[in-house]
Amino acid sequence: MKDTVMNKESWKIAQSIVGTSKGRPENDFYPTPKESILSLLDVEVFEHEIWECACGNGAISDVLLSKGFSVTSTDLYDHGYGQSGIDFLSTHLGDGIPSKTIITNPPFNIIYEWIEHSIFDLDVDKMALFAKLSLLEGVKRTKLLELTPLKWVYVFRKRQTLTRNGEKKRNSGMIAFAWYVWEKGYKGNPMVSWI
Repeated sequence: MKDTVMNKESWKIAQSIVGTSKGRPENDFYPTPKESILSLLDVEVFEHEIWECACGNGAISDVLLSKGFSVTSTDLYDHGYGQSGIDFLSTHLGDGIPSKTIITNPPFNIIYEWIEHSIFDLDVDKMALFAKLSLLEGVKRTKLLELTPLKWVYVFRKRQTLTRNGEKKRNSGMIAFAWYVWEKGYKGNPMVSWI
């Protein structure tokens, strides 16, 4: 009986890690910890104007604003911050996008489409995405990543603790995260560093 309980618990943890667990927040909403954003700004230089296109509750935007950046904050859903009702995946260059520099934590369940749209449709100059380290896995994703100017993968030395609907969960530090940085014109394999 004990093995069965352990197996069920292990299964729940595995589902949480890959993003299929029950109780997952609607719209894949996990605010980015302030320390995670500051770590990125310690190693990367960005243009003054930034588009935070999955702004959620403003976790990333507020840090960027506090550091003197001009930030346009949009989201498809209303989390009480920025301009809601903006579907990033439906934006086009002709729409007058706010900036070609993006820093965001997009929904992981559509991250493939997010990268593809950013690089090939919007032709961004620089983009930093906060995402699971497992983004580097999988045939479909790796084929896409090989076609893009992915320059840096900054892996966190310490596991980042995200909240679910504003609450810290028991196993919230189990998933490895990284910042992925694309730069227009970059050629070569991505470089890896630790932050």
